Amino acid sequence: LYITLGSLWLKVLTQTPAVHTVSAGQEVVLKCNIQTDYTDVYWYKQVPGKAPQYVLRFYHSHSSPSYGTGFSSDRFNSKTTSNIDYQLIIKRAEAGDSAQYFCGTWNNSPRVAVSQ
Repeated sequence: LYITLGSLWLKVLTQTPAVHTVSAGQEVVLKCNIQTDYTDVYWYKQVPGKAPQYVLRFYHSHSSPSYGTGFSSDRFNSKTTSNIDYQLIIKRAEAGDSAQYFCGTWNNSPRVAVSQ
């Protein structure tokens, strides 16, 4: 899935793993490579047939994310292992966490790229 706003601009974000299966109570780590040294990454959750939910935004220069409604540091966190590699961490996985998760980034212009 690619979404562009403004002028034509395509950016490929790589997420791994494509499918991640865990048992309830386990920790989940989803990875996103944004390929370019931007400052922040956004994570979204989408249950099939429903609108995406904003999970969190993580700034490379900050130690803690900002969260969307219904998500908190109690179970959701993010970190970066390099300027281009980001992680979404879900603690104590629950059945309700089952969904597609998307990462996205931007470059201080009126355009956005989202990848699954």
